[in-house]
Order: sequence, then C-alpha cells, then structure tokens
Amino acid sequence: MRAVLQRVTRAEVRVDGDLVGEVGPGFLILICAMAGDTEAVAAKLATKIAKLRVFKDDQGKMNLSVRDIGGAALVVSQFTLAADLRGNRPGFSTAAPPDQGERLYRHFSTCLAAEGVPVANGRFGADMAVSLVNDGPVTIWMDTDAL
Repeated sequence: MRAVLQRVTRAEVRVDGDLVGEVGPGFLILICAMAGDTEAVAAKLATKIAKLRVFKDDQGKMNLSVRDIGGAALVVSQFTLAADLRGNRPGFSTAAPPDQGERLYRHFSTCLAAEGVPVANGRFGADMAVSLVNDGPVTIWMDTDAL
C-alpha cells in the first residue's frame, strides 16, 4: 500500500458539496491499495501510522503520535498514488482492482480505528473535494514495500 500522510490542524472531504468526513488535529491520509496487497499489509501500515511520532511535544520536538495527542485521521482513497510516470500520461495498472482496493481501504480504516485512532472516511470511488490545513507543513510518503 502507499500512503501520503499530512499532519493537519483540520481536514474535511466533500462529495457533491455534502460533507462526508472531517477531523480536527491529526492526519489526512491519502491511501492507495496496490495490486497484490493483503489485509496483513493494510494492518501493518495502520499500526505504523498510529505509532508514528510526528507531533510536537512540550519542547517543540516531534516526539508524539496521533494517539498521544488525542488526534484523529481522515482517510481518503487515492488510486493515483499508483501512478506510473514513464510517459506523459500516467498509468495506474499497478493499483489494486477497485473491489480489492475498496476492501483494503476499509480494512485499513478499521485497523487504524482498532489502534485507538478515531477515523473519518471519504467515499471510495467518488469525485471528492478535500480541504486541509497542513500543520508544519509535515507531509510523509509511505510505501509498505519500504517498511
């Protein structure tokens, strides 16, 4: 799986103008299931993200996790993270097929919630408008192949 984490003070996602998910301080997580990914991979990524210490402590150092600060995560599916950029028009053949991608997206969200992180979601496969206030800014790219 691939993910882009953005540390946020707030984030929201809308579909056709309707608010479908929002969080205060925590993460906006853009996530893509890749072909061949499994539930175990999604669970491993959720655990890693829940423990990732990128929030400031009292001394201003990144020593706290999203759980430590009582934060939440807005999880938004983003198949374009699988982009193959060898040409001028991206290809997405390495992304998981939609049914598998949706299953793993939901499983990831469930696993993250089980790690003690409140989760809000976008709508899989929808044309979404995502708004955020990036805190820092702190933006981290993750690929489970590299974990």
